[in-house]
This record gives sequence, structure tokens and C-alpha cells, in this order.
Amino acid sequence: MFMGTPHQGSSIISMGKLLVNVASVFVAADNRLMQHLEENSEWLQQQLGQYGPISGEFVTKFAYEEYETPTAMRHSIMVVPRESAVVPGATDAEPIAIHADHVDMVRFSSKENNGYRTVSGHLRIMAEDACNIIASRWEEEERITVARQDSKEKFSLVFSLSEVTETNNFVARQEELAEVNKTLGSGTGRRAVTLHGLRGIGKTQLAIAYAKAHSSDYSSVLWLNIKDEDSVKQSYLKIARRVLREHPSADQIVSIANESQLNEVVTAVKRWLEHPKNTRWLMVFDNYDNPKVPGNDDLGVINIQQFLPEAYHGSVIVTTSQSTVSVGRRMKVGKLGDVQDSLRILSDASHRDGVLDDPDAAELAKELDGLPLALATAGAYLDQVAISFADYLRLYKTSWRKLQQTSPELSSYEDRQLYSTWQLSFGHIRQQNELSAQLLQLWAYFDNQDLWFELLRELDHTGPEWLRRLTEDELSFNQAVRVLRVHGLVEVDTSTEASEFESKGYGMHSCVHSWTIHVLNQQWDPDMAGLVLECVASHTPDDNTPNEWVARRRLMRHAVRCSGFVWNDTATDKGLGWALNNLGHMFRRVARLDEAEKMYLRALQDLEKELGPDHSSILSIVNNLGTLYRDLGRMDKAETMYQRALQGKEKALSPDDLSTLDTVNNLGNLYGDLGRMNKAEAIYQLNNLGTLYQDLGRMDKAETMYQRALQVNNLGNLYGDLGRMDKAEAMYQRALQGYEKALGPDDLSTLDTVNNLGVLYHVLGRVDKAETIYQRALQGKEKVLGHEAVKTYIPALSTFENLAILYAQLGKKSASKDLYLRALDGTGKVFGQESERYKEIIAELDTLDDTA
Repeated sequence: MFMGTPHQGSSIISMGKLLVNVASVFVAADNRLMQHLEENSEWLQQQLGQYGPISGEFVTKFAYEEYETPTAMRHSIMVVPRESAVVPGATDAEPIAIHADHVDMVRFSSKENNGYRTVSGHLRIMAEDACNIIASRWEEEERITVARQDSKEKFSLVFSLSEVTETNNFVARQEELAEVNKTLGSGTGRRAVTLHGLRGIGKTQLAIAYAKAHSSDYSSVLWLNIKDEDSVKQSYLKIARRVLREHPSADQIVSIANESQLNEVVTAVKRWLEHPKNTRWLMVFDNYDNPKVPGNDDLGVINIQQFLPEAYHGSVIVTTSQSTVSVGRRMKVGKLGDVQDSLRILSDASHRDGVLDDPDAAELAKELDGLPLALATAGAYLDQVAISFADYLRLYKTSWRKLQQTSPELSSYEDRQLYSTWQLSFGHIRQQNELSAQLLQLWAYFDNQDLWFELLRELDHTGPEWLRRLTEDELSFNQAVRVLRVHGLVEVDTSTEASEFESKGYGMHSCVHSWTIHVLNQQWDPDMAGLVLECVASHTPDDNTPNEWVARRRLMRHAVRCSGFVWNDTATDKGLGWALNNLGHMFRRVARLDEAEKMYLRALQDLEKELGPDHSSILSIVNNLGTLYRDLGRMDKAETMYQRALQGKEKALSPDDLSTLDTVNNLGNLYGDLGRMNKAEAIYQLNNLGTLYQDLGRMDKAETMYQRALQVNNLGNLYGDLGRMDKAEAMYQRALQGYEKALGPDDLSTLDTVNNLGVLYHVLGRVDKAETIYQRALQGKEKVLGHEAVKTYIPALSTFENLAILYAQLGKKSASKDLYLRALDGTGKVFGQESERYKEIIAELDTLDDTA
């Protein structure tokens, strides 16, 4: 019974402030309630919409006031009129008039009050009828329950997964299980989900885990292997025999259950599943890897639709490696993201203790990169062979093919072995697009991640004919990649920065990449390796390339892959000295200095044989080696290389050639670092005198030279020396922002500018900021160069000294002394213990000791 309830809202609500004048009626109401009670409010309409369909389940009385309610302003209003109090169209409902206003309609003076007698009379009748109504409803519920139980017993089958082998190593996947349950456990009619992903990723085991966890939700769980037509028909035959074993009188199947009538068996079982009372089954179609989809012309393709029951009820799970299959909701199953889950598989499969805390096991888990099949294979091998996790990882890297061939077969995976699991996919790929198959084989020579169109196009003119067709245009490349993605072997590389440098890249799992190397390419092709090395070297950015730092980051993984070809002599090296020089330059720019040195020396060796010692190409490499040795603090070698490059360029080119002048500038910088200023000035007379003039105090000339060169970082140095600190800070900040954007925050040029900004803040007395900036510069250089190389890197030595001076001024003498000692060690190695710089640091340490 509703007493004066405004089901349709009230017109007075919109009057706003007038509400407070309705004495004792709305005094406790808040603003949200007022909004809900406005006439025709959306909230009220939602409530009425929900009430209407169920109103027949209740006896409802709508009481309404007949008189207006007086307000504090001496007005009278009808608070809830009859048209709002009564819900039109409600089933089994009755309006009741109360001869009172809104306040007094629920406040009665006595039992003799007319309103009380009306309301109590209706309530008495409703109470008397309630017992009979409730009893009849209980009887109806009992009849429904009995009918459901009969139906369940008639169509239920004992839960069994005898058709599939369960792994003992299933871990994690809780989020995926929840998503499957959300899809299959809600809604009406047919509910279906397709689990797609790389072979060996654990789709079947995920489906098994769901079936086990939710078997009680279904009258029967039916497992079908749909890898080919015969397998799925045999699965239907097994289902028919199960049904007859548990329900011998099943009308739809009783006369058909033998291998000579497989088509009839399929039809009969589908008819049993389509029965109107058999709606709570779950069917799992496993290994649907050769589906009938556009572009698949294989003679053995299967159309899953002909094996699905036609009635729109029940639940279906499909597992497939093909991303184009779409039965219900598609769900991609990816690799295990948590290394602890990978370690649990290794632990369970190997039956070894302490695996979760074993660092060697963790390294192996990272190498296998969350692929359950690879992890289970490794664990099974380690269970049978007494070798360590470290030894297995070594064998995995050096003897992949033989290791996989001799590993135990896994009954819980369809293809049993990692060695062969992707071979079927490759056969389908080759049938659909030969270029896709050839691209997959070529990929073995690149890194497994981030391969993109523009990079491959470097081979457009030098590669084989099929490669020219592949890179003819972007559409040809996209089509080839699309087929690989359909089969789950390749996916978009989410780490690439396509918006900043060229198009989006693609990647493959590291285990798939190992398979392409050791199985797909059964014999290593040195010519192809040389071709890829040439491709990567041709794409190395120069300092003027837009977003060249991003370009280097993307290309670096492929450069590292190619460097392996060089060290192991597995690539044709004829005429590729220029390529090795390019790779050396890129390694130097990202501070991989040891690799850069090896690459430069190998390039020098190859080109000297091919072109002779004085060719201009060789002299460029010699100059680059000089710069590298200067970065490493190996000053004698740097001077030797610069001198050789300068003499050769003056002879082969001319003293005024730009390349010659670059080497002149480099040699001048070197002599400046060594404190040999007279020799440096002679060198600089041929080129840029800015740095030297600054060192000698000739500031007017230095500013002119710097302005001409537009070297904003050097201008910052100069303005600092001149005392124009505001302009110096602006210049440093401009240089820093430019370097960070172009090169990245950890590039050495960026970090040198950070150090310069620290010096400025130090001079200005902003010591807190100076300390923060110095620490950033020092930590960044240690991160980029490594703990050993940073000890002799000249700009890092300067930062050691700068921060030591600052700490001494702040009274942090212990920290200051530690930094001075680090600077002293590096300075002795680079400049010698007889150098002025070394002696100055000794003097600073003596001063610290004296004041201690």
C-alpha cells in the first residue's frame, strides 16, 4: 500500500525555494531527493519501468489525498495529486481516496476516523488473502523444480575429460578464466567464446581449467577434437556412446552409434543437443586450426558451423591458433606475464626443489618468455637429465634443434614437441601466400621484435626477386604480414614508436624466432645474413635524421643481432666494410663503446684489404676510432688515430676539405683536454677557434666563433665565463631541451649539458639544485657507460670533481673525499700522474685532510 507516494513526481518540486514553505512536509528532505521527485524525472520513470512488468505479482493499493495542504505562507497546495499517486496500467491495483490533506492522510485522530477505517479495512483483506497466495506460489515453485530435475537427469552426463590430457602444470590465468566465465555465465540463448593465440600458449589447458571449475553449472561437458573432419566425427561418436551408456533409451541416438554411420551419428547427437529441455550443455571444440575462412584453400579445411547444434541454446568454447575465427566473443590468450608463473611450471614439470628462488631458473624462464609449452618441455627434460638450469639454457642457445628433438614428448599438448608445433601453421601459410612464408624465413636473420616496412625496403634493389615483390609497396608487405598474424605467429609490436619514426613494427615470440632459425632455415645462409647486415647498416640514421635517437633505439636490436654475425663469421663480408663502420658509429652514439671499437677495427681490417690504407673511407673509420678512444680516455691511441686520419685526408682530399677540418677540430679538442694549449691553438687555426679562445680568456673572439657555429651549449659555457648568468641558464636550458628531445635523456651529449647546468647553479649559489643536477649527470653516465667505463670518461671525471667541490663547501667531507678519489683514479689513468690536473686533485685532497 502506497500512501500519497508521488509516482509521477510533483509539480511543486520545480518551484525550488517554495519547498521550504511546505511546513512539516519537506523539512527533512535533501536536494537529491527533491531532484528525483520532480515531475517526469528520469529516475522516477526508471522505477516505474521496472515496476510495471512485475506488478501482476502483487496486490497494490494507491492511497491519495483529497484536500490541499496549507503552507507557512498562508497558501494551500495539492502536494501529491491523484494522477501522480496512482500508477496507470498497474495489474491488480486499486486507487483509494483519503478524505484528508497530505499531512493528515497518515495521521488519524482515532480508530473511528473515516480514513483509518478505510486503510485498515484494505490491509485486513490483504493479510487474509496472503496465506493462500503464498501457498499456491510454493506449490508452483515445487512443480518447476521437479520438472527441472527430471530434465537434468534425462540429459545429464557424468563429468569426464577422457578425450583430452590435462597438464599438471596449469598456473595463473585467473583473469582469463574470469573473462570466459563472464561470457558464458551471463545472458540468454547460445553463449560462445573463441580462445585464439599462438600454438603452445595454453589455450587447451585454459579450456580444461574452465570446464573443471564450472562443471556443476552444466548438465554435460562435451570435448571434441576438431583438428580435421575425421577427428571431430570420431569425437561425436564417443559422445553418442556416452549418451547411450548413461541413457540407454535416448530416442535421438538409440539406433545409431557405429563407425560406419559417422554422418548419421553427428546428426543424431546434434538432435539430442537441440532438444528444448537440453539447454545446459557445454561443448569444447579444440584445435580448430584449419578453419574455413576466406583465403584458406586447403583441401582439409573444416567448417565448424556444420558441427554446431542449430538450436540457439547451450555454451561453446573454441580453441584455435587462427585470429580470424570468430564463434561468439573472441579472446586472445597471450604469454604468461609474471615470471613467477613460469617458474611454477618449471618447478612442477622438473620435480625439483627451490626453483622459485633459483636465479639460473629465473634466467631460463625469461629466455622462454612465458610460453607454457616451452617451459613444460624444459621442465620435462630437466626431470629426466641431471643437468642444471644454467646448462639447459646454454644448450638451448647453442644446440636448439638437437635439444628439442631429444626432449620428451608432452601428452598434454596436441603436437607433443616444441620442435614441430608450428610446422602445420607454416604449411598453411605457404599455401596461402608464398611471400609470407619467405618473410618468415628471412625473419630468422633479424631480431624477433620490431621489424617494419621501411627497414626491409632497404633491400629493394639488392635483395632477391621475391624480396623486391614483398617490399614493392606497403600493401604487399601488409598482406604478407597479415597472413602471419592470422596464424598467430606474428603480432603488432607494442614497444615501437611508430608515431615518431616510420611505420609500426611487428614482432614474434622468442621461441618462434628460435624455431625459424633452427628448423625453418635448416642450413644457415651466410649470403642472407650479409644481406640483412647491409640492410640494417643502410638504415642507420645520421645526426641530421629527424628523431634520430628514436631511430637508433628501434634499429639497435637488429644491429646487435648483426654484430653476432660479425663476431662469429657467419655472414658474407665481401664489400661490407662500410656497413661495419656504420654499425660502429651507431654503437658509439648509444655508448656501447666496446662493441663500437670491435666493429670499427673489423671495418678497418676489411676495407684496408679491399681499398688500401689511404682510401678516404678508411680515413673516416680511423677518425671515428680516434673519437671513440678519446671517449674511453685512451688518449695516446686517440692522438695516433687522429694524426693518421689528418695526414691521410690532407693527402687524399685537401687541407680545406670539410672532412679534413672535422679531424682538425677533433685533434684540437684532444690537445685541449690534455692541456697542450699551444699545440691546440695551432690546430684550431685551421678550424673552429671558439673553445680555445674561451680557454685563453679571449671572450670576444670566442663569442663570435660560437655564434657562427650556432653551438648553443658552448654559448652557455661562454656566457657563464663572462658572468652573464641569466643568458647562460637560458642557453643551457635550450640546449638541454633540444638534446632530450632529439637524443633522449640518457644520451651522453644530454648528460654533458646537464653537468654544465649544474656548474651554473653551483656558481650562482643554488647548491640544492646544483647537487641534484650533478647527481643526475653522474648517475646517467654510470647507467650509459657502465661502472668501469665511466671511471676514465673525461666528462664524468669533471662531474666527479664538480660534485666533490660542492660537497666540500657543504661540509660533507666524507662524500667529497670519495668523489675526489674516484676522479683521481680516472685522471691518473687518462692524463698520467704527472699531469697538472692530477696534481690539482691531490692538492684538494690534502686540503680536505687538513680541515678534517
